[in-house]
Amino acid sequence: MDPRRLLPALTAVACALVVATVVVTLARPGPMPPDPVLPDEVGAVGRSSPAAVLAAWDARRARAWAEADVRGLARLYVEGSRAGRADVRLLRHYRERGLRVEGLTTQVLALEVVERGPRRLELVVTDRVVGGEAVGGATAVALPGDRASTREVVLVRGAGGAWQVVEAREAGAQASPAASTSRTSSSSKS
Repeated sequence: MDPRRLLPALTAVACALVVATVVVTLARPGPMPPDPVLPDEVGAVGRSSPAAVLAAWDARRARAWAEADVRGLARLYVEGSRAGRADVRLLRHYRERGLRVEGLTTQVLALEVVERGPRRLELVVTDRVVGGEAVGGATAVALPGDRASTREVVLVRGAGGAWQVVEAREAGAQASPAASTSRTSSSSKS
């Protein structure tokens, strides 16, 4: 299959995952160690800057794609995350064809903090993929340009301090009544 056919799907998944980066992370149970907390993720009072959390998560995701590291990519998501399963599935598809994606770059156009706590972060992110190319074939193929999209991203911080994406969905998508009630009754906006 021609890798250029996969590029639109990769671009869409990349945008969704970048937004998911901003959401609060949970520690993934299992034998894999958590990603280290990067210095730029921790603020002066021990709370993460949402923009820094998202940027660091995006950088780790880009590194996993560049290295075709399926396990590393999976660790960026909470176990069972639909966004994570989709991202890992796409990376495996590329990897089976001997391809990696280098230079994956996400441009954040807008970032709104919906909920912020020491272990949970809920964001509304508008972003787009502005760079990247599939390499490993006869010639490198640039990823197509991406349109800006807005997603609600939830991240949680695990025991090791690394942020993981719980979910990323199109902004305005209906959440369950329980999730809506929980967010309304316990939100801490900043």
